[in-house]
Amino acid sequence: MSTAPIPTAEERKRPMTREEKRVILASSAGTIFEWYDFYLYGSLAAIIGAQFFSSFPEATRNVFALLAFAAGFLVRPFGALVFGRLGDLVGRKYTFLMTILIMGASTFIVGLLPGYATIGWAAPIILIILRMLQGLALGGEYGGAVVYVAEHAPQHRRGFFTSWIQTTATLGLLLSLMVILTVRTIVGEKDFAEWGWRIPFLLSIFLLGISLWIRLQMEESPAFKKMKSEGTQSKAPLSEAFGNWKNGKFALMALFGLVAGQAVVWYTGQFYALFFLQTILRVDMFTANVLIAWSLILGTAGFVFWGSLSDRIGRKPIILAGCLLAALTYFPVFKSITALANPTLHAAQQNTKVVITADPQDCSFQFNPTGTAKFTSSCDVTKALLARSSVNYTVQYQPGAIPAKVSVGSTEIASYEIKKLAGDDVKAVPAAFTKAVNESLAAAGYPAPGKPAEGLVKMSSFFDIFNGQVFPLVLLLTYLVLLVTMVYGPIAAALVELFPTRIRYTGMSLPYHIGNGWFGGLMPATAFAMIAQSGDVYFGLWYPIVIALATVVIGIIFVPMGHKKDIFAEDQKR
Repeated sequence: MSTAPIPTAEERKRPMTREEKRVILASSAGTIFEWYDFYLYGSLAAIIGAQFFSSFPEATRNVFALLAFAAGFLVRPFGALVFGRLGDLVGRKYTFLMTILIMGASTFIVGLLPGYATIGWAAPIILIILRMLQGLALGGEYGGAVVYVAEHAPQHRRGFFTSWIQTTATLGLLLSLMVILTVRTIVGEKDFAEWGWRIPFLLSIFLLGISLWIRLQMEESPAFKKMKSEGTQSKAPLSEAFGNWKNGKFALMALFGLVAGQAVVWYTGQFYALFFLQTILRVDMFTANVLIAWSLILGTAGFVFWGSLSDRIGRKPIILAGCLLAALTYFPVFKSITALANPTLHAAQQNTKVVITADPQDCSFQFNPTGTAKFTSSCDVTKALLARSSVNYTVQYQPGAIPAKVSVGSTEIASYEIKKLAGDDVKAVPAAFTKAVNESLAAAGYPAPGKPAEGLVKMSSFFDIFNGQVFPLVLLLTYLVLLVTMVYGPIAAALVELFPTRIRYTGMSLPYHIGNGWFGGLMPATAFAMIAQSGDVYFGLWYPIVIALATVVIGIIFVPMGHKKDIFAEDQKR
């Protein structure tokens, strides 16, 4: 491929050539494969945990689970710092060649890695290292791909072209779901749990080969080449981007005025919706994944639509409108999802009064991001049991009410304190309490644990979509995805326009990954803790609602409109 000359101002306003479009779409394809790699672990975490962590004592297992969680979400901003700096020093192309090589190789090795039964302690330690590498690579990948595309795009179509990168996270999730569902169907559940889970990881080697071939054909971005030829590169991108108020304020604007709200709306529409279907509504895994897959298929075009529209009316109005719509509609939408997916549960929540009476000192906030923490007080035991059963309840705080009691209608059941149990009671008392509560709930109309509720949505195949229960559900879930496309479609262009070329990769990557890795990644655990605390299965929605509304306010006041900015000419001013 010949080296393209640095474009003039007039050339930057012309439509993309076929060659340039090919390069932009090729970079998007590589990013899809990288998201596919990253999502595989999250989708198969329970099976992988059984292979690598289950043989350890509980305390050790909890440490490994925490490290795996941290790699998936908390490590991403550090990857943004490492690779963002490299991208601003040595170039966009070579940096995201490095990130995809690290991601693809790490994913493939997970598929080959022997379990604890074969190589002992080395297995989980190597797995955690590979997860750390994946998190670091993803922290550098997104910024590189976005900056590369934006710096190739014509000024008046920057939103449209970067919106193709925005489709990649959703398409990567969809690809991972489809591969997992296909392999599961072919090999069967038993074999999949034993060895079949490795196949999606091993397939990543073919995606890695394709991605590397595509990216090796690319040229460096025009903006970076121009900056390099003029000798105006930053010598210290980190300190220049975040070490002074002139540039640091744009990172804060990006995080709190755009990305935080985008992150919670994105995670709610794609990940929390899946969590809600499976954990709260007890929809089986196949049906829940197919419902989400259909919503992604139907809604993904919205990324390109909103990205293109943002070239005409601006990024900020669309992103903030999506945040506001989400905040206003989440409660009615999720209640409608409950009524359609599990009508028996919905009716029980409306008609059955459940009350916990407990000492306020006996109750804690059950934040448990790794799923391994233990809550042992009588109040916490009772709350956790009801929350897992998707029961709406209220708490009456009464000093001295230890152990806590739960009333289901006219039936009152005393809880227990784990620390006071000994001998056979350690298992017998919790089992008896759980049995008594479940029987009372079943008598009051709640679905019995372990049994499909009457009317519970169930799909027998991927194409079992056009029936009276499934189709409306798909439409509601597609609406949530369309909100995702509103906030996520224009975000790449908005972030690019906040920073000059010399620190653009570094400047935009950190707020993006803090917002999406921390604000978004912690959402399911935080929402479930809020549900257990309040006794309302919808109370967790206040987490994205409050953050989205805060982003609307901060964004309106502080974030500038940048869609008409010439990001080449802007470098001469800053």
